[in-house]
Amino acid sequence: MRKKILIDEDIFNLFPDFKRGIIVVKDLNNALANKRIKKPLNKEIENRVKEDLTYHPFLEAWDKAHLKFGSDPKKFPPSIRSILNRIKKGGGFPFINSVVALFNYISIKYLIPCGGDDIDAIKGNLRLGFASGQEIFAPLGGGEEEHPEPGEVIYFDEQSLKIMCRRWNWRNGDFSKISENTKRIVINIDGIGEVPSALIEEARDELARLLIEHCQAILFSDLLHQGHREIEIEI
Repeated sequence: MRKKILIDEDIFNLFPDFKRGIIVVKDLNNALANKRIKKPLNKEIENRVKEDLTYHPFLEAWDKAHLKFGSDPKKFPPSIRSILNRIKKGGGFPFINSVVALFNYISIKYLIPCGGDDIDAIKGNLRLGFASGQEIFAPLGGGEEEHPEPGEVIYFDEQSLKIMCRRWNWRNGDFSKISENTKRIVINIDGIGEVPSALIEEARDELARLLIEHCQAILFSDLLHQGHREIEIEI
């Protein structure tokens, strides 16, 4: 079966400098514990806790992007701000599984949004675009189903209309979450504004190496941008 990972042209009309690093994982072992991952993650947390990143240009770029499509970044913070706010409060992160821990490591190290979804839970193409308001969202961890606001940037399953992530990178959906049993994943590493493509590629390539090293992953990678809006993958 073939699926596409695609970004609507309308996204680039409003955000021409947006770029998305892609890793497609075809198989992996996703352990519930791994000290070799936890140690560097904790080190990055220690480093970032000491810094005042409130006005860092990478974070401000996402605030501006959210405001541009009508979302309040103070009420609905981009994921990288949520992560940094969490570690500032102390306590770090629970180790959910190896893949999620590596996402957190890359996000904190490079100050960029990073996440992924279980391909086997997704029926159609994986699409980033503006919501019509008919799409369906069930938040990670449980809660009532809801609909996005029309014009909101969402990442969703084109066939089922289930949302993987609301407000671009604010909150993940539950249906495509990554568990210890997940074998196939599409990973997104996003940059906008002052975040250079070279940094997104560097973060993507480091994550790919770590997935191979720690999770025995079989994978390939790509970069989506205004001149390359979609890729086809075979499932």
